[in-house]
Amino acid sequence: MATEVANHKLKQRYRKVRTGVVVSDKMDKTVVVQIERKTMHPTFHKAIRMHKKVQAHDETNECRVGDTVQIVESRPLSKNKCWRVQKLIERAVEEVGV
Repeated sequence: MATEVANHKLKQRYRKVRTGVVVSDKMDKTVVVQIERKTMHPTFHKAIRMHKKVQAHDETNECRVGDTVQIVESRPLSKNKCWRVQKLIERAVEEVGV
């Protein structure tokens, strides 16, 4: 029994954690998060920005477009959704219409 608990904690420790910006919140309990990373171009040796969009589960529907969030990898929740919003890092600045 103790080894099962230890193995579960070991598996849980190695989940991927990423930080990104919410680009869409139009779905119920789902947000689209854009994750950006920098990599070196193989020929020109210049840093280039690459991005990927993933769908993440937002149980409380609290994330809005422009928010910076931390997401963690989880079991598949639907066809395209295998990330969960772990915490909201920074709220987007709301612009006041003139």
